[in-house]
Amino acid sequence: MNDILPPESARWEWLEDKVRRLMAQYAYRNIRTPIVEPTALFVRGLGEVTDIVEKEMYSFEDRLNGEHLTLRPESTAGVVRAVVEHSMLYEGGKRLYYMGPMFRHERPQRGRYRQFHQIGAEALGFPGPEVDAELILLADALWRELGLKGVRLELNSLGEPHERMAHREALIAYLEQHADELDDDARRRLHSNPLRILDTKNPAMQAIVDAAPRLVDFLGPESIAHFDGVKAILTANGVQWSFNPRLVRGMDYYNLTVFEFVTDQLGSQGTICGGGRYDYLIEQVGGKPAPAVGWALGVERVLELLKEQASDEPRVCADVYAVIPSSAVVPAAMKVIEQLRRAGISVQMHAAAAGVEGMGSMKSQFKKADASGAIRALIFGDDELSRGMVTVKALRDGAGAQSEHPLASIDQWAPTLQSNG
Repeated sequence: MNDILPPESARWEWLEDKVRRLMAQYAYRNIRTPIVEPTALFVRGLGEVTDIVEKEMYSFEDRLNGEHLTLRPESTAGVVRAVVEHSMLYEGGKRLYYMGPMFRHERPQRGRYRQFHQIGAEALGFPGPEVDAELILLADALWRELGLKGVRLELNSLGEPHERMAHREALIAYLEQHADELDDDARRRLHSNPLRILDTKNPAMQAIVDAAPRLVDFLGPESIAHFDGVKAILTANGVQWSFNPRLVRGMDYYNLTVFEFVTDQLGSQGTICGGGRYDYLIEQVGGKPAPAVGWALGVERVLELLKEQASDEPRVCADVYAVIPSSAVVPAAMKVIEQLRRAGISVQMHAAAAGVEGMGSMKSQFKKADASGAIRALIFGDDELSRGMVTVKALRDGAGAQSEHPLASIDQWAPTLQSNG
């Protein structure tokens, strides 16, 4: 687990602001659920024979009442629990999104810590392929908004439970013929969760997995029609995709459409966003049967990919640095600074340093102004103030250029101080 400090935290805020604006365009509304949920919610929702439940959850017993609790390893189950608990689908489907920390006890790796952060979108109460496609288009729009390149979309369909059951029987029969070649994880899951074996990262098992029965060959007409509907909408919108028959995702609650956005620029852990349809989870956690679909992205991985691609960094400095030559002018200067802030200008005010008498020399203040990254300096000299004026000095483009502005008409010239960054 790690701290996120300035100026890195500004990159997080920049990403979150982009997401909020985009979610509003797609009519998704924010939901905030507790970090701690009953352990049974995740065991029931994610599946007992999953890496998350078996190995990675931070679970504990409440000392006061003995309740078994878990720091959320993902947010879909909690969102569904909240939707059921508050009868949110009573008046129709809901489009929701969330941001926040998740917790998994796994080996830290590039772009993933034991406390990591996800942004997710969930559409609950909608059965059609158009909503699967809408969510994928939403994620695709986010990559464009962020300027990310080289992110590819992989699709698969897991069909419905009875189709998976027929595939499961064929898969077990096939894998039993190769039992000696399976690793320990695969042998353990052979009869409890054989579909997860197809998601193995063990290179020694790839040939076996590649030749295994494919779930897509067991899909019925309705499942195929749903999948075809998703693909047709994506194609009509110019979204490139590839079919990956081995894509199964890491949770047991998925059915029909599953998808991942992946990159080759982050090493072996190339998935930056993934999701799919989970039409049976709402009923599993105690609600009336209702369809649902969603995705989640890893914030750390997306930011890491932005760094890797040397994308434009958000500006993390104030528009203006206020240079205050004398302690005597501080009240007048701060009155102007507050007026500028109310006009939408970000101002970093020079403050007296520890052990230094007064405000410090002009030379030292200009050094700090330049180091701050501000575009301009605002100089509150005694002479200027006596004439009702203030001096603006360029620190970047046209460095050194100065101009005076009247304090009586701040609203008129304040917008010229604002950076376009």
